[in-house]
Amino acid sequence: MDGCLTEIRTFYSPKELRETTETEINQNKMLLEDYSQWLGSLLRNPESSKDQEWTKKIAELQKLFKTGGKTAKKENKKTSTLTEWIQFRDIMLCADSIGEAEILFEAIEELKSKIDKLEKAKNSIADLEKHGLGKDLLYIVYLHDGVPERIYFKPKNVDFANKFEFAADFSVIKQAEQ
Repeated sequence: MDGCLTEIRTFYSPKELRETTETEINQNKMLLEDYSQWLGSLLRNPESSKDQEWTKKIAELQKLFKTGGKTAKKENKKTSTLTEWIQFRDIMLCADSIGEAEILFEAIEELKSKIDKLEKAKNSIADLEKHGLGKDLLYIVYLHDGVPERIYFKPKNVDFANKFEFAADFSVIKQAEQ
């Protein structure tokens, strides 16, 4: 929750933008790997596998996320849930043991989607680099959830250095010697 979801940043070259996007991809891949390992250890837990109801729910949950969250009953919802979630103000709460697996599956799917969007953006930026856009441009980028979605090209003001000048006179008072 420490990242900015919507941001406008200025880059000085397509290379800088591409490198920033690659960094974002790598961070999301590391997070995806962490969550996948967490989910894997949860699914391999011997205590959980003894509970046939839990195992059945996990299998349904895996199928649900593989099909994109669409079920025969709930076509309108993006994802349906197999657990009891309770609305508390603006958040959902769950005490069912399957809830942990459910949020891991959901986070993994979101990360996969984000990585895919980032990869596509990186490829587009690499194509921009190949076209060799001018060096006298600023790239003002609209980032949504860390993914570059729009780029505005702004000419750099070449005369900027000549517009501002620092001029100062210094005076030193000489102290009389005694």
